[in-house]
Amino acid sequence: MLNINHFRHISLLEGLSFLALLFVAMPAKYLFGFPEAVSVIGWAHGLLFMTYIFMASVLAARLGWTERYTLLVFAASIVPFACFFLNPSLRRQVEADA
Repeated sequence: MLNINHFRHISLLEGLSFLALLFVAMPAKYLFGFPEAVSVIGWAHGLLFMTYIFMASVLAARLGWTERYTLLVFAASIVPFACFFLNPSLRRQVEADA
């Protein structure tokens, strides 16, 4: 069953994959001529991003997140490092559910 703790882990993985895409794969492609890095890391990031958006949508409806908080969660998926700042808020929700 989908819960906030699963989403917290996906959020961290999605954020790490985004950073790997920006700071590992893109330089590998453009500086070292290794475009395969973008293909592999980009594919993984795309899958994690779609999972993140799906889970955020489901949890927003299920947990009654405000529109502002939901937009913040969605924005965290496209702003580098934002998922790491979102994580404490998600952790508090996990602890509140326990």
